[in-house]
Amino acid sequence: MGKLTKNQKLAAGKIEAGKIYTLKEASSLVKEITYTKFDASLDIDVRLGVDPRKSNQMVRGVVSLPNGTGKVVRVLALCTPDVEAAAKEAGADYVGLDEYIDKIKGGWTDVDVIITMPSCMGKIGPLGRVLGPRGLMPNPKSGTVTMDVAKAVKEVKQGKIDFKVDKTGIVHASIGKVSFAPEAICQNAKEFINTLIKLKPSAAKGTYIKSIYLSSTMSAGIKIDPKSVDEA
Repeated sequence: MGKLTKNQKLAAGKIEAGKIYTLKEASSLVKEITYTKFDASLDIDVRLGVDPRKSNQMVRGVVSLPNGTGKVVRVLALCTPDVEAAAKEAGADYVGLDEYIDKIKGGWTDVDVIITMPSCMGKIGPLGRVLGPRGLMPNPKSGTVTMDVAKAVKEVKQGKIDFKVDKTGIVHASIGKVSFAPEAICQNAKEFINTLIKLKPSAAKGTYIKSIYLSSTMSAGIKIDPKSVDEA
């Protein structure tokens, strides 16, 4: 193992070994242990007591973070001409249909989210091989296939994110930036965790929220007491 840098030693010294922090404490501490020169992303990792291999224990959903993500999200709206003006007004970076389908077929995927309409899915379906591996394929469950394209665009721009439990039973999500105030970090984390709780599968038995860790880019993870979320 390589030697710790000066900043890594300072950060490590601020985390008490074996301690489980409250959500409020972690929301402040994560700022103190981050020494990157850029505005690092804040990540939350929640281990769930589910078996993702079973369809009735899959956890997937969307959440609108009250303070946004702090990221610039590039949105492509694939829609019919009558909806284009509303999508542009809502903040979509790219708007159109056939011309962008052709670009994607050619390998262009320089966007973060694609939103479309049910009537357009017939044309978009064949793009699954390109969009699927990149997590860009529109899906009704994530709210990216909808009749109200403008509303979906606005929500994504304001901080709506989608998430899905991975094969190890962990949900990973980016919920803000280190530059956020501790209160804003706490609010975003609480909203995300409470959304996960609401999505608890009826087939899941035993402890549902097994562990929660909050970290920033390149920082250590801070373990959070799940019981403290209600008090935050």
